[in-house]
Amino acid sequence: MEKRIGTFYGVSVGPGDPELMTLQAVRRLESCPVIAAPQTPKGGMLALDIAKGAVDLSGKTILPLRFAMSLDPAVQKAAHIEAARAVKEYLDAGQDVAMLNLGDVSVYATFGYLQEILEAEGYKTVMLPGVTSFCAAAARLGQSLTGGMEQPLTIAPGRCAAEVLAAPGAKVLMKSGRQLHETLAALADAGLLSRSAMVCNCGLPNEEVWPDLTDYDPARSAGYFATILVKEG
Repeated sequence: MEKRIGTFYGVSVGPGDPELMTLQAVRRLESCPVIAAPQTPKGGMLALDIAKGAVDLSGKTILPLRFAMSLDPAVQKAAHIEAARAVKEYLDAGQDVAMLNLGDVSVYATFGYLQEILEAEGYKTVMLPGVTSFCAAAARLGQSLTGGMEQPLTIAPGRCAAEVLAAPGAKVLMKSGRQLHETLAALADAGLLSRSAMVCNCGLPNEEVWPDLTDYDPARSAGYFATILVKEG
């Protein structure tokens, strides 16, 4: 009898509010025996905390995945290889593994690195979509991202603000917290602070909403999960 190999699922849990998780995500987490969750150096597992708000995960194996926050590609790659190795142990044992991903699994998600490694070795992977942080932020602000059917939308990391602000249409600057000072400076130089809004930790208990960044103090920390929306002028 052929040995069963497990499937690796990338499960989107949305930006913070458990109610934004899809039925598909909830059902997959209910059926998967192993839940893989990114873990910070201090031990926090935000994606797991969100999932627990929608799914009873008692009795399941929780597999913490520790990813390097280093900007060194070699250090990052080593962490991805180690995480994939940890996942493979369960897949080889015939168990499906669901990796939790904040927002949507296709947008700046670590899942893609493990997916590439595992698919190259013949493992089956499946992606389950979810609500992105910028869509949730737009809803929280009560504004359209595109303003109409013809307007372009540019999505980029906050560190790329200066490079994309001249492009036509609206802009989404994701994970802007670490580069907030530089991002705000780029917005100011382009005269776009009054047309820019920011939502930090969207859907979480410590959510903060800034509809206009004109008076935002650059010295004030916004945290890692800061999403900036820039309207087209």
